[in-house]
Amino acid sequence: MQLPNNKKIYFASDQHFGAPTPELSFPREQKFVAWLDEVKGDAEAIFLLGDLFDFWFEYKTVVPKGFIRILGKLAEIRDSGIPVYFFVGNHDLWMEDYFQKELNIPVFHDNQEYTFGDKTFLIGHGDGKGPGDLGYKRMKKIFTNPFFKWLFRWLHPDIGVKLAQYLSVKNKLISGDEDVTFLGEDNEWLILYSKRKLETKHYNYFIFGHRHLPMKVTVGENAEYVNLGDWITYFTYGVFDGETFEIKKY
Repeated sequence: MQLPNNKKIYFASDQHFGAPTPELSFPREQKFVAWLDEVKGDAEAIFLLGDLFDFWFEYKTVVPKGFIRILGKLAEIRDSGIPVYFFVGNHDLWMEDYFQKELNIPVFHDNQEYTFGDKTFLIGHGDGKGPGDLGYKRMKKIFTNPFFKWLFRWLHPDIGVKLAQYLSVKNKLISGDEDVTFLGEDNEWLILYSKRKLETKHYNYFIFGHRHLPMKVTVGENAEYVNLGDWITYFTYGVFDGETFEIKKY
């Protein structure tokens, strides 16, 4: 992807809309919609790196209630011709083809590589990457197993959604959430993961969410690990102008 003059690529992650309740989440949703409305003016593309919703499950004919302003704004942006890319997180890992069919937004379940100008990127949500986090990795295999997804689909949505929302907030093993404090370069799994990836292939930027902690860390020669933060505490996002990557606060 080549960036025309005065165009930028935007990145955001970990909005967790719907948490802790729809009512308390609503002001954050309004703020995010305002941000989308602002960045569409010079966006060449927008990347959403997961956990847009605190819970999401697609039944064959039903999706979770709410979020209409966000979905409407994303539809407007796509209809205007601006590409939007979505990477599932650990809270919306049951997303399938609703975004693709209704909004024309591709959905990715793992990291993807991109080249913007002369810079190479590895982009993903970041859950389950790197060493450690073995309990969550085992749980994720269960949650993404087609048989268990089929069993869950037999629950009435009023029961299934309520149960999943409760577990999403209460059970950190299921949610995969980590403490939002910097653990040091030797203990941050995504930093270790990025350094390990550099052993086999060079990237200029590793862009992830999941940690809810905005940071930029040099992981190699001309290589940086970036975490986008969140839209709960920090309201931060990433922007690439063709030359440099910045984390900004909205």
